[in-house]
Amino acid sequence: MLTHDEKRDYIRMDVDCEITYKLADSNEVSTGKCTTLSGAGVSFIADKPFDIGLAMEVSIMPKTQITPPMTAFIEVVRSVKQGDGSYEIAASIKSIKGN
Repeated sequence: MLTHDEKRDYIRMDVDCEITYKLADSNEVSTGKCTTLSGAGVSFIADKPFDIGLAMEVSIMPKTQITPPMTAFIEVVRSVKQGDGSYEIAASIKSIKGN
């Protein structure tokens, strides 16, 4: 039984670190800002929208060296335009890439 307020399978953590992202079939890498992370998903700020269902690869670089970077394969579930013209991308994590 879940006891935390969100009633999610994984607790979502607010983060503030750099993220790189690219389409699954591309070598063009872009940089954004990771805003939340959980065991099942991630959200980040990007300079353009992405279609729901799109497969991507992301690498999250924490600000401290205590936490290692993480590379994951994700699927976009939401893309919302922000007031400053950027986009908040929400995605489910499909798998973690091994080092």
